[in-house]
Amino acid sequence: MNAIQIKNVTKRYHDVTALDHVSFSFAFGKIYGFLGRNGAGKSTLINIIANRIFADEGEVLVDGIPARENMLVHEKLFCMSEADLYEKNLKVKDHFKWMQRFYDCFDLDKAFQTAEKFELDVNQKFKALSKGYQSIFKLIAALSLNVRYVIFDEPVLGLDANHRELFYDLLLRDFETREQTIIIATHLIEEVANIIEEVVLIDKGKVLLQESTDTLLETGYCISGLAQDVDDYCRGKNVIGYDELGSLKLAYLLGEKAQLPQGSHLQISPMNLQKLFVKLTEKGGN
Repeated sequence: MNAIQIKNVTKRYHDVTALDHVSFSFAFGKIYGFLGRNGAGKSTLINIIANRIFADEGEVLVDGIPARENMLVHEKLFCMSEADLYEKNLKVKDHFKWMQRFYDCFDLDKAFQTAEKFELDVNQKFKALSKGYQSIFKLIAALSLNVRYVIFDEPVLGLDANHRELFYDLLLRDFETREQTIIIATHLIEEVANIIEEVVLIDKGKVLLQESTDTLLETGYCISGLAQDVDDYCRGKNVIGYDELGSLKLAYLLGEKAQLPQGSHLQISPMNLQKLFVKLTEKGGN
């Protein structure tokens, strides 16, 4: 199977269960949003997939190959991490050259060309770069690898708006020209809402949902009006959260939209992906 398969993965830290028998797949050829609050287990699972830590139970398969300590997975998967795992005294250009030695699929020319687009000085040492440019260096490394699966863990930390837009543009251009699975773990949900095809939402070590972005946006909606009218409308429906202000109430729902009663003063509006994420993780899922 062409996918990253997570099978019954559990990870504990002393008395804390970071992942609790998690099972799902990242299919090949899609762009995923991997979403979760701080402490949800998102980074733990990414590190298990990337072979930086190991699960206590379960396994990860990449294209059917067990990922744990397996060099056959090396040329299939790369994780751009929030953590700084690079030699701080090495110049950017030398980092690129070392990456070419470790990865046969690393495109050195593309790395230097992309560095120019971001105005990254490749003669600078890693430690001399600002936080934003350290992130840019890591993004360039990931974009220059022709691997089947790329994970971006909080990819735009420290980047200004122009550099974020440039990254998303380059990412989509690459996706159009070569088949890959791209997994973006981020808190900037609205920025990636128009990019990601499928959402995996994790909370408290469990997967709350996995669904296409289009389906979520089509089935998620808001009802607003007087509290009693909103409550009457919502009875028997899948409500994932409320906001209230005085006598007014706003309900967030998932499912087929029922027609408003004739003469109703209620209003229906779309629900964005950010609000869906907030309300589902507030409630802890259905």
